[in-house]
Amino acid sequence: MGQNDLQHAEIPSTMRAVVYRGVNDLRLETVPVPEIGAGELLVKIAACGICGTDLKKIHLGSHSAPRIFGHEMAGTIVRVGAGVEKYHLGERVMVFHHIPCGKCYYCRKKTFAQCLTYKKVGATAGFTASGGGFSEYIKVSDWIVSGGGVISIPDGIPYEQAAFIEPVNTILKGVKLLHLQPDETVLVIGQGPIGLLLAALSKRTGARVLTSDLYPERHALAAKFGLTEPIDARTEDPIARVRAATDGRGADVTILAVGGSALIKTAMDATRCGGKVMLFAQTQHGDAVIDPGAVCMDEKTLLGSYSADAEIVPEVTKLIFDGYHNGFDLTPLISHRFPLERAVEGVEIASHPTGTSMKIMIEPAPGSGAKTTPLAFGRE
Repeated sequence: MGQNDLQHAEIPSTMRAVVYRGVNDLRLETVPVPEIGAGELLVKIAACGICGTDLKKIHLGSHSAPRIFGHEMAGTIVRVGAGVEKYHLGERVMVFHHIPCGKCYYCRKKTFAQCLTYKKVGATAGFTASGGGFSEYIKVSDWIVSGGGVISIPDGIPYEQAAFIEPVNTILKGVKLLHLQPDETVLVIGQGPIGLLLAALSKRTGARVLTSDLYPERHALAAKFGLTEPIDARTEDPIARVRAATDGRGADVTILAVGGSALIKTAMDATRCGGKVMLFAQTQHGDAVIDPGAVCMDEKTLLGSYSADAEIVPEVTKLIFDGYHNGFDLTPLISHRFPLERAVEGVEIASHPTGTSMKIMIEPAPGSGAKTTPLAFGRE
C-alpha cells in the first residue's frame, strides 16, 4: 500500500464533534472531517483537556458561534500534507493551537501572546478555527506545523500526559516571570489543576509555598506534589496564616489562580511591601478595585501572565516527558474522563468545580494510551 493509499485509508468523511452554538449551548453533532492542504496535518484526537478559557467562552458568549473548542490536545497523525517531511503517518503528537511569528515587535520583546500571528488559531475541526480538540479529528495549519507547534510523543508516554504540555507551558512562563528565590515565600490562592501546578513549579525553585483552597480533597492531592503547607480557606484566614509564616511581613509573592476579581484585594493584602502579585486567571476585561497606595507607597508589583511562551517549549517538553517516569506524572490530576458522547457532561462538571473535580479530559478515541483506565476521583 502506497503513501497515498495510507493517507486515505479508514478515515471517514464525517466525524463527531461538540459544537458551540451559543451561550451555554453545546451540541454533539456530525460534521465533516477537515480537508488538509499542503504543509498541513490531520490528527486524530486521543485526549483533550477542558481548560478554564474554554468554559469562559462557552458561558460568556465572547466568541461567535458556531465553533469547536478544545486546545489541550494530543493524538495521532492520520494524514500528511504535501511538502511535510518532519512528521509521518501514525506518529503520536501534541499540538499547539498558537505559534508566534518570531519577528514582530512583540516577539522581539518576548511578549509572544501579543503577536498578531500568535493570536491566529492554527488548529481547527471546522467552522471558525478554535482549537477543535472537542472532536475526533483536527486540521493543523501549515504555520503551526512548520513553526514548531507539533511535538512528537515518545513511546511510553500517554496522550494524557502529553496533553498537559500546553497548560504547563503557560504555568512555567508565569513562574519564570516571578524570578523566585530560595529565601522567598509564595502564596498560591486556588488549588484547581492550574493553581496546584503553579504551586508545584514554584516549589521547584526552592521557594517556600503555601496553598489556599476551600476543598480538603485538593490539598490532599497537592500534598502528593510536595505541597505540605495548606490553608483551609473555609476556616482559616489566608492573610493571617501567611503573615504568621513570614514574621508578619506577608508573602514575597502571591499568585491568584482563581478567576474573577473578588480575591484580588486578598492577594494584595497577603503580600508584603515590595512584593509581587500575579494575576493568572483574570482573562476577562472589566473593572476591579485596586488600592493604588498599595502599588505606590507599599511598592507592591501587580503583574499578569497569559498563554504560552514559545522559547520554553523544549524545557516544558522535557519536563513533561521525563517527569512522567520521574516524579512529575500529571495523570493523577485527571479526575474525570469522558467520551465525546458525554463531553457536555464533562463541561458541566468543569463549570461547577468541587473537591472531587480537577482536570477533566475528553477522550474521543478508545485506547488513548493512558496508563490508567477511567476511574472515580481519588482511586488508584
